[in-house]
Amino acid sequence: MAWLLAILETLLFIGGAPLLAGWIKWLKCHLQNRKAPSLLQPYRDLRKLYRKQPVAPHSASWIFRAAPYIVFASTVLAAAIVPLVVVNLPTARIADVIVLVGFFALARFFLVLAGMDIGTAFGGMGSSREMTISSLAEPAMLMAVFTLAMSAHTTNLSQAMSYVLDTGIVLRPSFVFALGALMLVAIAETGRIPVDNPATHLELTMIHEAMILEYSGRWLALMEWASQIKLMLYGVLIANIFFPWGIAQDFSLHALGGGAAMIMLKLALMAVVLALSEALLAKMRIFRVQEYLSFAYLLSVLGMLSHIILEAQR
Repeated sequence: MAWLLAILETLLFIGGAPLLAGWIKWLKCHLQNRKAPSLLQPYRDLRKLYRKQPVAPHSASWIFRAAPYIVFASTVLAAAIVPLVVVNLPTARIADVIVLVGFFALARFFLVLAGMDIGTAFGGMGSSREMTISSLAEPAMLMAVFTLAMSAHTTNLSQAMSYVLDTGIVLRPSFVFALGALMLVAIAETGRIPVDNPATHLELTMIHEAMILEYSGRWLALMEWASQIKLMLYGVLIANIFFPWGIAQDFSLHALGGGAAMIMLKLALMAVVLALSEALLAKMRIFRVQEYLSFAYLLSVLGMLSHIILEAQR
């Protein structure tokens, strides 16, 4: 039963990620007074791409052909260890923050290699920018989650969520700083405005799109699907780490139904905030991203210091 639930949670991640992306696009279109596509449009786009035959450049090696499968598989493995509806599943044994960052790093490594493999200017530019951003974002993310780990005395995601649930609603300044840092990192890591614009193909601004510009067919579908899953992953991390109330702690139907409804509500509300921010903000210059992520790292450090000063003595 427990393993079946773990598999179903992973399938919910895979199947629900395009719907979340469609919900965000629908909200942005209405906020910008444009005609919105259907919420199911991402599924239609993926189906259309899967039907097309992929075309590889003449200079592409096996890395270019294997990267979509490795990126997608790494993202799915990351989704498999993040609690979505219920905690204390069998996958909780490996649901560690370090393991999660490792899966993200593996996917990014092959994505960057694929961008440089064909030798185009756009691919190399996007790969360079991606590694620059990741080198600044990952320390901020680790520091933000380590702030939670210092309170829960573990880096295991499932145990940390259970700790927050058991302690109830407590005002923790360290969690406020860590939440702000993780939200800034999530925007940068998922390529959203103001760091990147997922809807543009302008060579002077694109980062993620530059690395997958040469992909087509089912390879492009896997890349796009992995990007959507990663966006949902960060949303679930923020929702279940800092606002875990409602997540199921047992395997009863009532608890599972309540956990599924709560995570859907949390993701929907977070999508509203993201769409509103993207409708109001403009994309920043690439040279300003360093200041943006440095601020995220500063928030993480302040969160850890506030925990040591204000909370560790309790």
